Amino acid sequence: MNIKLTLLGGLTVNEFLRDYWQKKPLLIRQAVPGFKGLLDPQQLIDLACVADVQARLVTYQRKQWKLRHEPFEPADFEGLSNKGKWSVLVQGVNHFLPKGAELAKQFNFIPHARFDDLMVSYAPKGGGVGPHFDPYDVFLLQGLGHRRWQISTQKDRTLVEGAPLRLLQNFKVEQEWVLEAGDMLYLPPQCGHNGIAEDDCMTYSIGFRTPWYQELAEQFLVYLQDRIEIEGIYADPGLKAQKHPAEISADMLQQVGRAIRKVKWDDEDVANFLGCYLSEPKPHIFFDTPVKPLAEERFGQAVQKNGATLDLKTQMLCHDSTIFINGDAHQVGMGCYRILRELADARSLPAACKLTREATDLLYQWYLDGYLVPGKR
Repeated sequence: MNIKLTLLGGLTVNEFLRDYWQKKPLLIRQAVPGFKGLLDPQQLIDLACVADVQARLVTYQRKQWKLRHEPFEPADFEGLSNKGKWSVLVQGVNHFLPKGAELAKQFNFIPHARFDDLMVSYAPKGGGVGPHFDPYDVFLLQGLGHRRWQISTQKDRTLVEGAPLRLLQNFKVEQEWVLEAGDMLYLPPQCGHNGIAEDDCMTYSIGFRTPWYQELAEQFLVYLQDRIEIEGIYADPGLKAQKHPAEISADMLQQVGRAIRKVKWDDEDVANFLGCYLSEPKPHIFFDTPVKPLAEERFGQAVQKNGATLDLKTQMLCHDSTIFINGDAHQVGMGCYRILRELADARSLPAACKLTREATDLLYQWYLDGYLVPGKR
């Protein structure tokens, strides 16, 4: 954590987290020297047309913003440059492109529980999505071409009325830079920004989620509903006649209140909820199971010989002897936990790794579910 990183402009991880993370923007020239991008514009458009990919098309024509979501066909992108400014944005590129997953790994100094995805955008000259702010942390790495970034830490959050995007109505530029291939800009949550393509331009956005407390509270209650058990049934053998039968009585309120207050939870419940919720795949994500699966013994031999690698779409977290994978929780022994924690950290296990029986059984089940494969991808 005290090694100076080119990715952070010569800062150590500890210095970056102390001085910039969730505090202020940071421009890093040549954060990834020699980086030219992982896709060309046509490859990104082709990916946007794949069935299970989340993508958006933003256009600006006749002083009006328009937003369209997937599904797309190749014909949707034909002739756009003759009709105005436009951008295509593709989410979760790390789920479909191994090089995208490798790029995301460079940001492992931020906990996996915070990582959202790698989004890639393309815009011809003049394209962008307008001035806006996001409720999450993002690293904006420039690939093809040049993009002008304008930023503002303004408190005014007034939005353009009627626009399909959350555009700032009174955006006031405080700083701006033109980024070229390999340059990167870190932006904390709520920092206003506007990216304008100076030429054919592709940007790689490594985003880190910041869930709303309201969202977490609602989902925690959903999580609890299957794990609570309040015994007894409402009873009122001492019921007395009421002057107004439509009124809910004080006795009913007190009795039901006592029952509801029996709902309890502790830190372990919160940890298990977070592990399941934060590792849960997004609704559009599906896993391909092996067509001709190996027998468990052959699978174990393959892992010993070649290691194992998580599927690009798999989300894996861990906490205090519990492993979370794609929304499921598995409490394991300490030896198994250490092995699987290594898999969660690195997203792969090396060959000749010493596996416990418990770890082998879980790995094999995840292999059958399509969550991992023996060897490297």
